[in-house]
Amino acid sequence: MARIGQLIQLAILMCGLSLVVPPSSVLADETVSEYDIAIDLATMLQSARSIIGGNQDLINDPTLGDKGLSAAVVRERALEKFSAAKGGAMPDLSGDSLKSRLLKAQVDAISKVMTEHQETINQPGIAFKGFVPAVFARLVNEEFKRTMGEEAEVKVTAPPELIRNRKARPDEWEVEAIRNKLSAPDWEKGAIFSAEATGNGRPAFRVLVPEYYSQGCLACHGSPKGELDITGYPKEGGNLGDLGGVISVTLFRK
Repeated sequence: MARIGQLIQLAILMCGLSLVVPPSSVLADETVSEYDIAIDLATMLQSARSIIGGNQDLINDPTLGDKGLSAAVVRERALEKFSAAKGGAMPDLSGDSLKSRLLKAQVDAISKVMTEHQETINQPGIAFKGFVPAVFARLVNEEFKRTMGEEAEVKVTAPPELIRNRKARPDEWEVEAIRNKLSAPDWEKGAIFSAEATGNGRPAFRVLVPEYYSQGCLACHGSPKGELDITGYPKEGGNLGDLGGVISVTLFRK
């Protein structure tokens, strides 16, 4: 079982689960900047996604029923990981600021996705449940968009040639930024790209947080290119440290 679980973990498109927390940038009036809000949304998604990734053996254990990964448990662990990534600061989920409202909606989306998929997660007799971090992140982002789409969107995407799910396709701005910025030879690895740009035809502040292939990712995304991986997809021929995807955050302006 452990070997199966390890292989399943390697089948995740966005396998760079390290938390990215760049230096804070706060406006002169001490209100939180759009950049900080976007980074917190990316960090919260990474925090929750890493819990799903770290529990693939448990989720896919066919001998167990209740896995103990309730919405409350995942929510608590995600908040703990977020706090650790932010130097011990817990997010304010009760305030009226844009940051508080967006983070609350995101945490609520995490809880809702976990609640709605308890039957799948806890189903005995089935090994691979299909509830991998990439799927979890997409579902959370879709629920977040449903409630907060007029104000913000969060999306996990990648260079077009690496996309395995059409729902994750990058838009024109993301494609250009990935190709001309994040993939440029002189781009500092790990550096985050942000800019004022349109999103869905609306003025917005947009941020791309890059994620890179780790050694484990290469079992599914490495060489030989074209060989089918454990999930049945052809390998991309990627190398260690290659850009594998981005978390794209859009904050719409009125």
